[in-house]
Amino acid sequence: MANRKKEIYKPKPMTEGKRNIIQGLLQEYDIETADDIQDALKDLLSGTIQEMLEAEMDDHLGYDKYGRSSEPNYRNGTKSKGVRSKYGEFTVDVPQDRQSSFEPQVVPKRKKDISAIDDKIISMYAKGMTTRQISEIIEDIYGFEVSEGMVSDITDKLLPKIEEWQNRPLSSVYPIVFIDAVHFSVRDDGIIRKLAAYVVLGINEDGKKEVLTIVIGENESSKYWLSVLNSLKNRGVKDILILCSDGLTGIKEAITAAFPATEQQRCIVHMVRNTLKYVANKDMKAFAKDLKTIYTAADENSAYTQLENVKQKWEGQCPNAMKRWYDNWDAITPIFKFSKETRTAFYTTNAIESLNSSYRRLNRQRSVFPSSQALLKALYLATFEIAKKWTMPIRNWGKVRGELAIMYPDRMPE
Repeated sequence: MANRKKEIYKPKPMTEGKRNIIQGLLQEYDIETADDIQDALKDLLSGTIQEMLEAEMDDHLGYDKYGRSSEPNYRNGTKSKGVRSKYGEFTVDVPQDRQSSFEPQVVPKRKKDISAIDDKIISMYAKGMTTRQISEIIEDIYGFEVSEGMVSDITDKLLPKIEEWQNRPLSSVYPIVFIDAVHFSVRDDGIIRKLAAYVVLGINEDGKKEVLTIVIGENESSKYWLSVLNSLKNRGVKDILILCSDGLTGIKEAITAAFPATEQQRCIVHMVRNTLKYVANKDMKAFAKDLKTIYTAADENSAYTQLENVKQKWEGQCPNAMKRWYDNWDAITPIFKFSKETRTAFYTTNAIESLNSSYRRLNRQRSVFPSSQALLKALYLATFEIAKKWTMPIRNWGKVRGELAIMYPDRMPE
């Protein structure tokens, strides 16, 4: 039997036919409680599988159960088989043929557990699909309905794993750490609000990327960031050499309090983007080219000279554009200690930007998350999908590690 194409369908309206089916189910199974629904689903699943087995045998023989054929092969009774599912165990009668050539697909030979459907639901949730979309796909592919509530119940099994992951022990030293935010729309008490998912990404001593934590919050403050950084300390982090972030409110004070030896580096990409907001479209290309002379300068003195030159050149047309560079100069300058090859490892948030682009795909799948908990589940699953690809150190890690060891003596792990 040919596999049916997996597609994401738009939510189907409540038609008269569907309403009649639901009414029929309520009468057939005398449904009054959630347990009754589970029992009904088990019965429906077993009946559906039985029908699919019969259809597979029809396809295998080339004629239906009560048809006749001159072919030497024909039906030869049934064989009972116990099947395990997430809804409990049940028995199906697997059709047999005289030549024993029938190979059922829905319940393959020597396989009794079909509970992997939970894994499929989790996988679809990881891709950002809504519970309604998942329910419709399962119904279309497998021929039985899985309620949105059941999908939520299945994905809720992740919550203990998420808590365990969020509290797992961490390495004692992370040479580089990035903090950035992705914003999502979340429903809260009937009101849709924008919430930030703050992602803390570490580069460990082997140069490999590792998501340390994901926190969902509303307001940035030094108190908020201090609690986040202290949680990293409580999980075993003793030192961070360089922490790279955008201008998150209160982050500077929190880093100083939690990790006083950590050097704070502003993300140059964010600095450039924020600066260009003050520039007319026709001037952006030329302005961006001038900004590049600052952060690619040979050393700090040369960079400051270029900063002055850019300010003087554009002050008339864009009077406030360069103010952030002066205000944040102390957090921009750490890059100038390093070679140009090493700078790219931490003066941008390229490592975390690629991670965030994967998270943003969730926004394309669902415009609003029903709760912050649902958002956290989706982010957790997406993180594990992404992390499967992180098998190699970041580019030029050997050179980067060597320079970090020189610039921060006795702090890099041996």
